[in-house]
Amino acid sequence: MRTPESELDSLEQSNQLRKLSHNESAAGATIVLEGKEYLNFSSNDYLGLAQHPKLIDAAIRSTQQWGTGTGSSRLVFGSQTPSKALEQWIANAKGTEAALVFANGYTTSVGTLSALVGKGDTIILDKLSHASLIDGARLSGATIRVFPHNNLEKLEKILQSVRAKSEPEQRCIIVTEGVFSMDGDTAPLREMINLKNRYGAWLLVDEAHALGIYGEHGMGLASQLACSDEIELQMGTLGKAAGSAGGYLAASHNIIQLLVNKARSFIYSTAAPPAQYAAGLAALKLIHSDEGSKLRAKLWNNLNLFAELTNTPVPESSIIAWQVGDTNKALSLMQTLREDYQLICPAIRYPTVPRNTARLRITITASHSEEHIHKLATALLELSEAN
Repeated sequence: MRTPESELDSLEQSNQLRKLSHNESAAGATIVLEGKEYLNFSSNDYLGLAQHPKLIDAAIRSTQQWGTGTGSSRLVFGSQTPSKALEQWIANAKGTEAALVFANGYTTSVGTLSALVGKGDTIILDKLSHASLIDGARLSGATIRVFPHNNLEKLEKILQSVRAKSEPEQRCIIVTEGVFSMDGDTAPLREMINLKNRYGAWLLVDEAHALGIYGEHGMGLASQLACSDEIELQMGTLGKAAGSAGGYLAASHNIIQLLVNKARSFIYSTAAPPAQYAAGLAALKLIHSDEGSKLRAKLWNNLNLFAELTNTPVPESSIIAWQVGDTNKALSLMQTLREDYQLICPAIRYPTVPRNTARLRITITASHSEEHIHKLATALLELSEAN
């Protein structure tokens, strides 16, 4: 029998060993790790809301009224007012009949896909879909097909093949992200909608990294493209730009009822603390407001400044994939930025991304100042010239 030590040694030899560091600070543009302060370019708190007074106040007031925990699952204990209010707001904002909130984004992905499809059905995944979506597809027992990233021609060929072999009652779900978590690019949603309509499929769009960033009121890429009402399954998280925690699925009333009855990650999980729901609702209202619009403008100004300083294309989102390729080089670059420039820019390597595509995953937020962006750009350019 192999030992844990042997597995850890193997991971270390292949540069896949990961370790937790001690973070002594709250989320923000700066971070204190192991007693030292750094500029933080690793956070998904894109609008800087995790420390916003309105979210903190909402969480405190909710805790004072509802306590720190729920004590049971919602099917056993019932749905308290904070969770119902959040779900109603999401449904209204997304233009759907209903919504369901999960404890986090991972349980949303796993619960939704494993509940809605099974043996005989098909899930068609973009190759760069998030691990949680892949895990949900595997747990479902459905047939899994994968198409190259954003390759509509290949997607259509798979749809043709699936529909030629499937029975009318069998479900087919296309799965994609609005903004892809490791590359920061966007999905061609309108073209995908045309395809799923043509071949009688459903479309699931995970807006985890698009919520707060896109749309007139920050409701995501589908909102910006005015196609939300043509997407059957609108998924997202409140743990990134919304500065709180939790995942959601917005859909028809009947789909949500299926999840309540079949999504194991919902049924068998204790409901999240009421404060989490309250903070999430406060965040969404803020994102939807004039203040949210100003924060988005600040974020995009920062992204444009980074592109200008580095002479690179303007990023499609807050996520910048600074390509390196070799795992060792990516890890070395991350370490140099940390030790010599006091910058936290995490290296992402296999198995999170394909082999030989290691990169720095840099996230720029509305919390960063122009001075912060200048320091980041200068460091990257100096190290690029040195190599």
